[in-house]
Amino acid sequence: MPIQGINKGFDELPSGNGQTHVIVFANEKGGTGKSTTAVHVAIALAAQGARVACLDLDHRQRTMGRYLDNRAETVRRKGIELAVPRHATGDGQDGGNFESLFDDLADGSDYLVIDTPGRDDPVARAAATRADSLVTPMNDSFVDFDLIGQVHPETFKVTRPSFYSELIWDARKARAKADGSTIDWVVLRNRLQHIEARNMRRVSEALDQLSKRVGFRIIPGLGERVIYRELFPAGLTMLDAKEFGAMGLGHVAARQELREMMAGLALPEPALPLFA
Repeated sequence: MPIQGINKGFDELPSGNGQTHVIVFANEKGGTGKSTTAVHVAIALAAQGARVACLDLDHRQRTMGRYLDNRAETVRRKGIELAVPRHATGDGQDGGNFESLFDDLADGSDYLVIDTPGRDDPVARAAATRADSLVTPMNDSFVDFDLIGQVHPETFKVTRPSFYSELIWDARKARAKADGSTIDWVVLRNRLQHIEARNMRRVSEALDQLSKRVGFRIIPGLGERVIYRELFPAGLTMLDAKEFGAMGLGHVAARQELREMMAGLALPEPALPLFA
Protein backbone atom coordinates (compact mmCIF):
# COMPACT_ATOMS: atom_id res chain seq x y z
CA MET A 1 0.00 0.00 0.00
CA PRO A 2 1.16 3.59 -0.42
CA ILE A 3 3.01 5.04 2.52
CA GLN A 4 0.63 8.01 2.52
CA GLY A 5 -2.08 5.75 3.94
CA ILE A 6 -0.03 5.27 7.09
CA ASN A 7 0.13 9.00 7.68
CA LYS A 8 -3.66 9.13 7.92
CA GLY A 9 -3.95 7.52 11.32
CA PHE A 10 -3.13 3.98 10.18
CA ASP A 11 -6.50 3.65 8.42
CA GLU A 12 -5.16 0.92 6.14
CA LEU A 13 -2.23 -1.23 6.93
CA PRO A 14 -0.21 -3.84 5.06
CA SER A 15 0.24 -7.13 6.81
CA GLY A 16 3.73 -7.98 8.05
CA ASN A 17 5.97 -10.26 6.09
CA GLY A 18 4.97 -13.81 6.96
CA GLN A 19 8.45 -15.32 6.42
CA THR A 20 10.87 -12.64 7.58
CA HIS A 21 11.07 -11.41 11.16
CA VAL A 22 11.25 -7.61 10.90
CA ILE A 23 13.20 -5.78 13.63
CA VAL A 24 12.76 -2.01 13.57
CA PHE A 25 14.95 0.30 15.67
CA ALA A 26 13.00 3.49 16.25
CA ASN A 27 13.48 6.52 18.45
CA GLU A 28 12.67 10.09 17.45
CA LYS A 29 15.53 11.37 19.64
CA GLY A 30 19.12 11.09 18.46
CA GLY A 31 22.12 10.04 20.52
CA THR A 32 20.62 6.86 21.97
CA GLY A 33 22.97 4.36 20.29
CA LYS A 34 20.21 3.19 17.99
CA SER A 35 22.33 2.58 14.88
CA THR A 36 25.21 0.96 16.77
CA THR A 37 22.80 -1.39 18.50
CA ALA A 38 21.01 -2.20 15.24
CA VAL A 39 24.29 -3.15 13.55
CA HIS A 40 25.36 -5.35 16.46
CA VAL A 41 22.03 -7.18 16.43
CA ALA A 42 22.28 -7.72 12.67
CA ILE A 43 25.85 -9.04 12.87
CA ALA A 44 25.04 -11.24 15.87
CA LEU A 45 22.25 -12.90 13.88
CA ALA A 46 24.34 -13.21 10.71
CA ALA A 47 27.23 -14.71 12.67
CA GLN A 48 24.92 -17.55 13.68
CA GLY A 49 24.24 -18.35 10.06
CA ALA A 50 20.91 -16.56 9.75
CA ARG A 51 20.08 -14.80 6.50
CA VAL A 52 20.06 -11.14 7.50
CA ALA A 53 19.32 -7.99 5.52
CA CYS A 54 19.53 -4.38 6.71
CA LEU A 55 17.68 -1.25 5.62
CA ASP A 56 18.91 2.21 6.64
CA LEU A 57 16.09 4.76 6.43
CA ASP A 58 18.21 7.69 7.59
CA HIS A 59 19.42 8.87 4.21
CA ARG A 60 21.09 11.93 5.77
CA GLN A 61 23.42 10.32 8.30
CA ARG A 62 23.47 6.76 6.90
CA THR A 63 25.16 5.45 10.06
CA MET A 64 24.05 1.86 9.57
CA GLY A 65 24.77 1.94 5.83
CA ARG A 66 28.23 3.44 6.35
CA TYR A 67 28.97 0.97 9.14
CA LEU A 68 28.25 -1.99 6.87
CA ASP A 69 30.07 -0.37 3.92
CA ASN A 70 33.12 -0.01 6.17
CA ARG A 71 32.78 -3.66 7.16
CA ALA A 72 32.68 -4.81 3.54
CA GLU A 73 35.75 -2.68 2.77
CA THR A 74 37.63 -4.27 5.70
CA VAL A 75 36.83 -7.71 4.29
CA ARG A 76 38.13 -6.63 0.88
CA ARG A 77 41.23 -4.86 2.19
CA LYS A 78 42.36 -7.55 4.64
CA GLY A 79 41.10 -10.60 2.79
CA ILE A 80 39.32 -11.88 5.89
CA GLU A 81 35.94 -13.51 6.36
CA LEU A 82 33.30 -11.52 8.23
CA ALA A 83 29.52 -11.77 8.15
CA VAL A 84 28.26 -8.84 6.05
CA PRO A 85 24.47 -8.61 5.69
CA ARG A 86 22.84 -7.41 2.49
CA HIS A 87 21.96 -3.77 2.98
CA ALA A 88 20.48 -0.73 1.29
CA THR A 89 19.60 2.87 2.14
CA GLY A 90 16.22 4.45 1.50
CA ASP A 91 15.79 7.71 -0.38
CA GLY A 92 13.88 9.33 2.48
CA GLN A 93 10.96 10.34 0.31
CA ASP A 94 7.35 9.91 1.42
CA GLY A 95 6.03 7.48 -1.16
CA GLY A 96 9.59 6.83 -2.37
CA ASN A 97 11.47 3.54 -2.59
CA PHE A 98 10.70 2.16 0.88
CA GLU A 99 8.16 -0.37 -0.32
CA SER A 100 10.36 -1.81 -3.05
CA LEU A 101 13.46 -1.95 -0.83
CA PHE A 102 11.49 -3.60 1.96
CA ASP A 103 10.15 -6.29 -0.34
CA ASP A 104 13.52 -6.89 -2.03
CA LEU A 105 15.44 -7.20 1.24
CA ALA A 106 12.80 -9.27 3.01
CA ASP A 107 12.76 -11.77 0.16
CA GLY A 108 14.89 -14.75 1.19
CA SER A 109 15.87 -13.26 4.58
CA ASP A 110 15.27 -14.72 8.02
CA TYR A 111 15.56 -11.25 9.55
CA LEU A 112 15.27 -7.72 8.22
CA VAL A 113 16.84 -5.11 10.53
CA ILE A 114 15.65 -1.55 9.89
CA ASP A 115 17.32 1.56 11.30
CA THR A 116 15.14 4.70 11.31
CA PRO A 117 16.03 8.40 11.61
CA GLY A 118 16.26 10.07 15.03
CA ARG A 119 13.37 12.38 14.17
CA ASP A 120 9.70 12.25 13.26
CA ASP A 121 9.60 10.80 9.76
CA PRO A 122 6.71 9.39 7.68
CA VAL A 123 8.83 6.56 6.27
CA ALA A 124 9.92 5.61 9.80
CA ARG A 125 6.25 5.41 10.76
CA ALA A 126 5.66 3.14 7.80
CA ALA A 127 8.49 0.89 8.94
CA ALA A 128 7.10 0.74 12.49
CA THR A 129 3.84 -0.71 11.23
CA ARG A 130 5.76 -3.54 9.53
CA ALA A 131 7.72 -4.47 12.67
CA ASP A 132 7.49 -7.80 14.42
CA SER A 133 9.95 -6.47 17.02
CA LEU A 134 9.99 -2.71 17.57
CA VAL A 135 13.06 -1.68 19.58
CA THR A 136 13.30 1.77 21.16
CA PRO A 137 16.73 2.42 22.73
CA MET A 138 16.83 5.13 25.37
CA ASN A 139 19.28 6.53 27.87
CA ASP A 140 18.51 6.50 31.58
CA SER A 141 17.33 10.11 31.73
CA PHE A 142 14.00 11.88 31.88
CA VAL A 143 15.01 13.82 28.79
CA ASP A 144 14.86 10.55 26.84
CA PHE A 145 11.89 9.26 28.84
CA ASP A 146 9.87 12.28 27.70
CA LEU A 147 9.69 10.68 24.25
CA ILE A 148 7.41 7.94 25.56
CA GLY A 149 5.83 9.46 28.66
CA GLN A 150 5.46 12.48 30.93
CA VAL A 151 6.09 12.56 34.67
CA HIS A 152 5.08 14.81 37.55
CA PRO A 153 7.95 17.26 38.28
CA GLU A 154 7.96 16.53 42.02
CA THR A 155 6.83 12.92 42.46
CA PHE A 156 8.21 11.61 39.15
CA LYS A 157 5.05 9.53 38.76
CA VAL A 158 3.86 8.98 35.20
CA THR A 159 1.08 11.40 34.34
CA ARG A 160 0.40 10.32 30.77
CA PRO A 161 1.89 8.55 27.76
CA SER A 162 3.51 10.77 25.14
CA PHE A 163 2.50 11.24 21.53
CA TYR A 164 5.04 8.64 20.47
CA SER A 165 3.59 6.00 22.79
CA GLU A 166 0.13 6.75 21.46
CA LEU A 167 1.47 6.47 17.92
CA ILE A 168 2.89 3.00 18.59
CA TRP A 169 -0.29 1.99 20.40
CA ASP A 170 -2.36 2.95 17.34
CA ALA A 171 0.03 1.10 15.03
CA ARG A 172 -0.23 -2.06 17.13
CA LYS A 173 -4.02 -1.95 17.15
CA ALA A 174 -4.17 -1.39 13.40
CA ARG A 175 -1.67 -4.17 12.76
CA ALA A 176 -3.69 -6.61 14.88
CA LYS A 177 -6.84 -5.65 12.97
CA ALA A 178 -5.09 -6.03 9.62
CA ASP A 179 -3.56 -9.48 9.99
CA GLY A 180 -4.06 -10.60 13.58
CA SER A 181 -0.36 -10.30 14.45
CA THR A 182 1.24 -8.33 17.25
CA ILE A 183 4.16 -5.92 17.45
CA ASP A 184 6.51 -6.74 20.31
CA TRP A 185 7.55 -3.29 21.55
CA VAL A 186 10.82 -3.42 23.48
CA VAL A 187 12.34 -0.45 25.30
CA LEU A 188 16.08 -0.98 25.53
CA ARG A 189 17.79 0.80 28.42
CA ASN A 190 21.34 1.85 27.65
CA ARG A 191 23.80 1.75 30.53
CA LEU A 192 25.24 5.19 31.20
CA GLN A 193 28.21 5.36 33.54
CA HIS A 194 27.67 8.94 34.67
CA ILE A 195 24.05 8.60 35.81
CA GLU A 196 23.59 8.61 39.60
CA ALA A 197 21.78 5.77 41.31
CA ARG A 198 18.82 7.87 42.45
CA ASN A 199 18.09 9.07 38.94
CA MET A 200 18.37 5.53 37.58
CA ARG A 201 15.90 4.33 40.19
CA ARG A 202 13.40 7.06 39.34
CA VAL A 203 13.65 6.36 35.62
CA SER A 204 13.31 2.64 36.29
CA GLU A 205 10.17 3.16 38.36
CA ALA A 206 8.66 5.44 35.71
CA LEU A 207 9.40 2.89 32.98
CA ASP A 208 7.76 0.13 35.02
CA GLN A 209 4.65 2.27 35.50
CA LEU A 210 4.41 3.21 31.84
CA SER A 211 5.09 -0.30 30.57
CA LYS A 212 2.00 -1.54 32.37
CA ARG A 213 -0.11 1.19 30.76
CA VAL A 214 1.03 0.97 27.14
CA GLY A 215 2.44 -2.55 26.99
CA PHE A 216 6.15 -2.60 26.21
CA ARG A 217 8.91 -4.83 27.56
CA ILE A 218 12.08 -3.41 29.17
CA ILE A 219 15.47 -5.03 28.60
CA PRO A 220 19.08 -3.99 29.27
CA GLY A 221 21.03 -2.44 26.42
CA LEU A 222 24.68 -1.77 25.69
CA GLY A 223 27.01 0.22 27.89
CA GLU A 224 28.44 3.61 27.06
CA ARG A 225 31.90 2.60 25.85
CA VAL A 226 34.48 4.36 23.69
CA ILE A 227 35.20 1.06 21.96
CA TYR A 228 31.98 1.27 19.94
CA ARG A 229 33.05 4.55 18.35
CA GLU A 230 36.50 3.12 17.62
CA LEU A 231 35.02 0.09 15.84
CA PHE A 232 33.00 2.12 13.34
CA PRO A 233 35.75 3.04 10.81
CA ALA A 234 36.55 -0.64 10.20
CA GLY A 235 32.93 -1.75 10.50
CA LEU A 236 33.80 -4.16 13.29
CA THR A 237 31.58 -5.23 16.18
CA MET A 238 32.13 -6.78 19.59
CA LEU A 239 31.63 -10.15 17.88
CA ASP A 240 34.84 -9.79 15.88
CA ALA A 241 37.14 -10.63 18.78
CA LYS A 242 39.83 -12.25 16.66
CA GLU A 243 40.37 -8.96 14.86
CA PHE A 244 41.11 -7.10 18.12
CA GLY A 245 44.17 -9.01 19.22
CA ALA A 246 44.26 -8.97 23.01
CA MET A 247 40.89 -8.33 24.66
CA GLY A 248 40.66 -6.20 27.75
CA LEU A 249 38.07 -6.36 30.52
CA GLY A 250 36.01 -3.72 28.71
CA HIS A 251 35.70 -5.96 25.66
CA VAL A 252 34.65 -8.92 27.77
CA ALA A 253 32.04 -6.85 29.62
CA ALA A 254 30.69 -5.44 26.35
CA ARG A 255 30.31 -8.92 24.87
CA GLN A 256 28.39 -10.03 27.96
CA GLU A 257 26.09 -7.01 27.61
CA LEU A 258 25.45 -7.99 24.01
CA ARG A 259 24.61 -11.56 25.04
CA GLU A 260 22.13 -10.29 27.63
CA MET A 261 20.55 -7.88 25.17
CA MET A 262 20.11 -10.56 22.49
CA ALA A 263 18.56 -12.92 25.03
CA GLY A 264 16.20 -10.14 26.14
CA LEU A 265 15.03 -9.47 22.60
CA ALA A 266 13.68 -13.04 22.57
CA LEU A 267 13.80 -13.30 18.79
CA PRO A 268 12.43 -16.42 17.10
CA GLU A 269 14.75 -19.12 15.85
CA PRO A 270 17.41 -19.14 14.53
CA ALA A 271 18.33 -16.44 17.07
CA LEU A 272 19.95 -18.32 19.95
CA PRO A 273 22.30 -19.57 21.28
CA LEU A 274 24.66 -16.69 20.74
CA PHE A 275 28.35 -16.69 19.93
CA ALA A 276 30.91 -18.47 22.07
